[in-house]
Amino acid sequence: MKCPFCGDQESKVVDSRHSEDGVSIRRRRECMNCQRRFTTYEIVETLPIIVVKRDGSRQNFDRNKIVSAMMRAFDKRKVDVSDLDRIATEIEQTIQNTLEREISTDRIGEMVMERLKPLDEVAYIRFASIYHRFQDAQSFMREISKYLEEK
Repeated sequence: MKCPFCGDQESKVVDSRHSEDGVSIRRRRECMNCQRRFTTYEIVETLPIIVVKRDGSRQNFDRNKIVSAMMRAFDKRKVDVSDLDRIATEIEQTIQNTLEREISTDRIGEMVMERLKPLDEVAYIRFASIYHRFQDAQSFMREISKYLEEK
């Protein structure tokens, strides 16, 4: 870390603690050259994720869209909202960990379905019907048959 007073590159950390916002770490440093102290803040860098929609348009990732889509699938079903929040967080973390900056809505839909399947059968089928855009009863029945075979 470069000293703001003398420009020397060598410093040592004297004290570390979480900042008041809880998002960053506050570090007190001492320059090895001039012995003056200064404060730095360390935060996790998150790069924006771009979602590529089916029509080719792009928009920023919004985890609230995942939660609201799952809420629609659980309409009139018992669900703990913290489970849906946990799923959205898992999906967001998975995407962040891939280090890819673009992801398709198809891939996000697959990740949601993977996590809904063990949670609630009806919500899984409801979400699948929207995600796969079923046009008729036959395609709906194929998805149910596929689900039952995998079970």
